[in-house]
Amino acid sequence: MKGNSFLIKGLQVATLSWIAATGTGADAAEFTNAYTTINLERCTQVESADEEGTFGGSWNCPGYGGFDVLVAEGDLRMFVSFGPDAGHEPAARQTLPRFNTINETLEWRLRDGVPFATILRWFPSLDDGRKTGSVLIVTQLKPGSICQIGRVDAQVNPGANQMSRDLADTMAGTYDCSVPPMVLGNKGILD
Repeated sequence: MKGNSFLIKGLQVATLSWIAATGTGADAAEFTNAYTTINLERCTQVESADEEGTFGGSWNCPGYGGFDVLVAEGDLRMFVSFGPDAGHEPAARQTLPRFNTINETLEWRLRDGVPFATILRWFPSLDDGRKTGSVLIVTQLKPGSICQIGRVDAQVNPGANQMSRDLADTMAGTYDCSVPPMVLGNKGILD
């Protein structure tokens, strides 16, 4: 476990060093963002809940720039994936270990106006069962490799939004989906 933590810490340092080194030169791509809303009542239900109550259903929601958003719920955990083959992308099988829900606001990271990553706030349950945490999850939008690439506990990391954007802007599109998502900053609930 320590070796894995060391590797992730090294990736964080390398990522932040790359950000500092590249700056914002005249030839750099322009990074912007856009927002859409995930409102399951306005989405198309793809699958209904099962009789046992272990699968809550799945919905296809409108996204940004032609990217569909697939939202599914199973065993009180959410799954979110993107694109025309969203159900077969790695993101369709990724969630947090704790029971969770998701926020309605979805941030799309754009490079020269084209979406390449998303940032979505998830609310995992805490041990006391009465409160929830707040985790930002960064997902890359590379077809065939749409997966979560990073997670930031927003309750213990000041600047969590910027940390998530920096990760998206530097790593999305090149992340190996066979590797678990990075945990950036203080782990908090992600420990």
